[in-house]
Amino acid sequence: MNHSINGTEIVSEALYVATEIPGINLYVRHKRPASIQAFTPARTIVMVHGATFSSGSLYDVPFNGMSFIDYLAAAGYDVYALDVRGYGNSSRPPEMEQPANQNLPLVNTDTGVADLERVVDYVLNKCCLDKTIVFGMSWGGTVAGAYASTNNDKVHKLILLAPQWLSDRPIPIDTGGHLDAWRLVPVRESKARWLNTAPEHARETLVPEGWFEQWADFTLSEDPWSQQRTPDKIRASNGPIQDIRDYWLAGRAYYSPANIHVPVLLIHGEWDIDVPTDLMQALFAELTNARYRLWVEISEATHLLLLEKNRHLAFQAIKSFCESEFEPETARLVGRASCS
Repeated sequence: MNHSINGTEIVSEALYVATEIPGINLYVRHKRPASIQAFTPARTIVMVHGATFSSGSLYDVPFNGMSFIDYLAAAGYDVYALDVRGYGNSSRPPEMEQPANQNLPLVNTDTGVADLERVVDYVLNKCCLDKTIVFGMSWGGTVAGAYASTNNDKVHKLILLAPQWLSDRPIPIDTGGHLDAWRLVPVRESKARWLNTAPEHARETLVPEGWFEQWADFTLSEDPWSQQRTPDKIRASNGPIQDIRDYWLAGRAYYSPANIHVPVLLIHGEWDIDVPTDLMQALFAELTNARYRLWVEISEATHLLLLEKNRHLAFQAIKSFCESEFEPETARLVGRASCS
């Protein structure tokens, strides 16, 4: 299906990637400019979502006629946004069709990394590439960071939006108590919690009029099973929350950022209480072996900044990072010295 963004015709298609389990397939939302048939590592992006909402919900709701994925495709990028199993339009594990209290927490970070790896390999093979840009948000930032830390040879650049890191205080997504296999998320009731993370004076204008309702309708449409049983709620797996307890709140890093050698961009909203600024600062300090690292702080934005009024500031920062051919001055000096 094609549509136009700012005069650029965009090709959109749904892809499915098989997993190791028969019948469990990963949905991949693919968009690219119609005029371009061949892409390079610098113009190809694989995206993964957070612990509650799918890639479609976070990256492809067309506010004012244009989503984040639309923006990237119109800028000349070949974009692949995957839904980890159990999310969005990907297959649900059979345990998600059963009562939540009958199984342990589902779809942990190990599974997220494995699903990302399958989709990256699919994209590289499909496009005859050796590398791609990788993007992840929140829990998806953990998935993307962990993947990059052991697959530097397949990653051109890494972009992490509000990624998880070690915390010595409660993390809002974990409300405590026993964890079932999955949980129900009251989508239409989430607006108050979302807005309350911003200062009181900014809450009325944080999300433009009509955007929340558009986002909620889109998000709910991706889980028909829940809509038939619990209207206005979706299922979300609890594996990522179990990992918060086993890793981030236990002082155990799930992966080593020092093992990432590619360029890294961190994006963060100043009002993000899910991943506070000091956690971002601590993670930034751990990226000691990245080819280079940048941190962009978006003003008047929360954890869901890609769905808010200042989303274009993040869009532009990400596009600039992807297009930059920056080389650290020290690297150039070393090069000159070796040639003298």
